[in-house]
Amino acid sequence: KVDLNLRLYCKDCKDPVPNIVENFAAGDLICGNCGLVLGNRIIDTRSEWRTFSNSDEGNDDPSRVGGVTNPLLDPKLESTNISRRDGGSGTSRQLNRTLNKVIDVKSEKMLVAVFKEIQSMADRIGLNKVVADTAKQLYKKAEEKRAEGERSLKSKKQEYIIATCIFIACKQCRVPRTFKEICNLTKVPKREIGRCYNLLKKILYVQGPNEKTKIDDISINEIVTADSGNDKIESFIGRFGTQLNLPPNIQKYAKTIAINAANDGTLGGKSTTTLVAAALYFATHMHSDQKSSKEVAEVCGCTESTMKTAYKQL
Repeated sequence: KVDLNLRLYCKDCKDPVPNIVENFAAGDLICGNCGLVLGNRIIDTRSEWRTFSNSDEGNDDPSRVGGVTNPLLDPKLESTNISRRDGGSGTSRQLNRTLNKVIDVKSEKMLVAVFKEIQSMADRIGLNKVVADTAKQLYKKAEEKRAEGERSLKSKKQEYIIATCIFIACKQCRVPRTFKEICNLTKVPKREIGRCYNLLKKILYVQGPNEKTKIDDISINEIVTADSGNDKIESFIGRFGTQLNLPPNIQKYAKTIAINAANDGTLGGKSTTTLVAAALYFATHMHSDQKSSKEVAEVCGCTESTMKTAYKQL
């Protein structure tokens, strides 16, 4: 058999079991037997650790320094920064100009700004990191398609794409959010999100939490009405009930009403938000803590007349 292993050994000692020492402080590669320097200016690939204390007598644990890498961004942009202070020699300007040719700094910095905006929106409505990262990944894919010359995306405003990516990410990660919540968060009209969704579903390929699924397999009506079972109802009851300052016993009663109505088809054809609103309104009237129909409908994101109709059917 041919030995394909690559071995580093000292050309003077030629020891079959070499003793090569990596001196990262000096940046040298040294033979431990004879002291011959085999290489210089080696790069330290270890993690950077420092002890931020006045003295080492306390044996304080070292801390990792350096920023966390973002897999969604170009690592070249994160690791390369050139100072503009060069004493007026113009060297830094030339270096920055060369760097800009290597990396598309403008687009990458714009991507960083969008990612911060998506993260800020996700934090405002309590979306976890998985949903936020999914929305960022969807937006990055859309921008890559735009850069490749996708004409249909060039006419869409940035905020429309951001809102749609957040909406799709919520669906893919099974984190229920109503259409009204996304519209209020992003200030984008419902119609524009629907149009942008129909556009993105043709060009993006989305991965769910457990399996790969195309956006085309999910209809816009399914996402809008958010009818996906009892877990969706429980989530809506918990969030809307908390916003209405309802005690746990009323929320539990409303959840039972909504789940039973969904299972026996009492409110067939109604959206989950309407079903939840009617159940909450029903539960508050069965207890002392009553809420007005306008207040419940506003929190749940449905019209007052639709909620009252569903309430009468219950």
